[in-house]
Amino acid sequence: MKKSLFIVPLLLISISMYAQEVSKNALGLRLGDNDGFGGEISYQRYLKENNRLEFDLGWRDSNNVDAFKLAALYQWVFPLDGNFNWYVGAGGGIGSFDAGPVDGTFIFAAGDIGIEYNFDIPLLLSLDFRPEIGFNDDYSNDVDFDIALGIRYQF
Repeated sequence: MKKSLFIVPLLLISISMYAQEVSKNALGLRLGDNDGFGGEISYQRYLKENNRLEFDLGWRDSNNVDAFKLAALYQWVFPLDGNFNWYVGAGGGIGSFDAGPVDGTFIFAAGDIGIEYNFDIPLLLSLDFRPEIGFNDDYSNDVDFDIALGIRYQF
């Protein structure tokens, strides 16, 4: 009897810690890049429990290449402590580039790992690392490392 009185509260605490709410929608900016400064309009959509989709429409502006890309990622969100979460994800996307005399399209596969802070107001700040493998002989057929700061409004 004493064991069950001790185990039940521990179980309820662990369930409530794991069930931290993921916002239904979040819209904002993801700022950073692997090749000069870049920005993305970022949208996150809750799916179920601690899973969500993220869609990013970004543009890149560097010395030699101007490009835009659309990324889609499936993410798993896990609570850390208080309002901090960490997340991992996988996905890919498509884009277009103009490199002076050469232009075209490309596709890429991406992973994602990051940390986020969910404020008590409808603000979400995140920092993530997104390795991307590009597939196109003229633009990006190698691994790029995208690090970015995300600022999103939750609704």
